[in-house]
Amino acid sequence: MYAFHYQRPANLPDVQKAMQAGGQLLAGGQTMIAAMKQRLQQPETVVDLAAISSLAGIQKSGQNIVIGAMTRHQDVADNAEVQKSIPGLAALANGIGDKQVRAMGTLGGSVANNDPAACYPSALLALGATIQTDRRTIPADDFFLGMYATALDAGEIITAVHFPIPNKSAYAKFKQPASRYSLVGVFVAQTATGARVAITGASSGVFRHAGLEAALSQHFTPEAVAHVAIDAEDLNADLHASKAYRAQLITVQTQKAVKQANG
Repeated sequence: MYAFHYQRPANLPDVQKAMQAGGQLLAGGQTMIAAMKQRLQQPETVVDLAAISSLAGIQKSGQNIVIGAMTRHQDVADNAEVQKSIPGLAALANGIGDKQVRAMGTLGGSVANNDPAACYPSALLALGATIQTDRRTIPADDFFLGMYATALDAGEIITAVHFPIPNKSAYAKFKQPASRYSLVGVFVAQTATGARVAITGASSGVFRHAGLEAALSQHFTPEAVAHVAIDAEDLNADLHASKAYRAQLITVQTQKAVKQANG
């Protein structure tokens, strides 16, 4: 690694000042620290959010679960209100990485990074979540723009995510054994306006699938999606899985998720 300035502000206004001066945010550090060690990122100033208690925490607000951006994955997994209201989200958080990653990684860091194989983006998209920043609110449908790209402006800070409570939810992930990232992960949610299905790991970014959603809106059963066509053309192909294999995994993981949601 190389020399850089380290700041640990105690409040959000001081973070904003540091960002205006060219600082780069550090949340859980599970991606950023590794990238810095490899010199893929070389920030002059690192602004650590860990001391800002107002950015962490979980609460129920009306028909939403509101989770602070600096809330650790394991805290999401262990939270009784999340387990009760959105069990698919709790299960997703409990399956991210290993114990170290879950102890240090944060919701906001994962969402802002938008790794194409990360788990959280599928939950936000399937649940129709809203991302709260220090400047505005952004619907999840407008937030994820492709590989590592989001609607965040330069210096904009995620403060919380609002998750509408669905009727049912579940997440099924076929993971790469070493990294524990998703080869294909599928989050399904049954809502008052119909089913929502979001897929991660299969393409260059998280995406919803209209065909699966239409089928599950008619009948929220594993059988309903068994013969839904999955176009493999835009899916990833690598040493772990071909396009056709990932297409098949989408069907299988969707069926598994629906079965879990129906309990």
